[in-house]
Amino acid sequence: MEKYIEKADILLEALPYIQRFANKTMVIKYGGHAMEDEELKTNFVRDVILLHFIGLNPVIVHGGGPQIDGMLDKIGKKSQFIQGMRVTDAETMDVVEMVLVGKINKEIVSRINSNGGQAVGLSGADGSLIRARKMWAFPKGKEGQEKERIDLGRVGEVESIDPGVIRSFIANKWIPIIAPVGVGSRGEVYNINADLVAGKVASSLEAEKFILLTDVEGVLDGQKRLISTVDAKIAGRYIQEGTISGGMIPKVRCCLEALREGVKKTHIIDGRVKHAILLEIFTDEGIGTQIY
Repeated sequence: MEKYIEKADILLEALPYIQRFANKTMVIKYGGHAMEDEELKTNFVRDVILLHFIGLNPVIVHGGGPQIDGMLDKIGKKSQFIQGMRVTDAETMDVVEMVLVGKINKEIVSRINSNGGQAVGLSGADGSLIRARKMWAFPKGKEGQEKERIDLGRVGEVESIDPGVIRSFIANKWIPIIAPVGVGSRGEVYNINADLVAGKVASSLEAEKFILLTDVEGVLDGQKRLISTVDAKIAGRYIQEGTISGGMIPKVRCCLEALREGVKKTHIIDGRVKHAILLEIFTDEGIGTQIY
């Protein structure tokens, strides 16, 4: 009997959060180990369906770096990275689009639909959802000096998002699944970092929450302890002081930009944890780092 009472208590703990977030939009960046482990894939899909059925509006933006690497290896093409960005020539772009739009996106949609949900797959080129411009890399300290810039190929940055495309699907009770490619002014397709796309999608929708699934516990302090909650000003100071470093810097900056552009709260959580999204949203303590 005790275990059933405990389950009831868990549901009651979640109740005020379910009430608070009813009809609110949450943008989730789906990537890392959560996209590779079969059990985590299944859990993620079921969690998203649950969010949708209890009245929330989840929007998913997915990555696919390891899967792109695997396909490039199969065709004998070596990946090159500059400042963390994949150099993307025309042949690589074909592979990127095939993996992100043709394989991963369709797999996520299929998994959701086969588990009783109602998802639709989108790329940034659909309905000009994501307008992009070419991104350049610059040697450190040389930004703005065009003669020094480094050509990354078909790597882009978000110029604008058309939220109307996404909202139309939300209004008709679909779960949008977005592949992070964008289209330029001449119809050229660009490969865009999924974190950046997810942040801009969240901003364009003025989302209640922006959630980044990662392969780490969250943001850690100087003693490697999890920072459960931090405001944007202090998070920025942590970057300047070096408390936040390495690969966590662009993720935190992505969150800070989303907050400046109208997102209510952002979360960086460990996607390797079973039901990570539900634990972060519907429990008092959460499991990752909340930046507000």
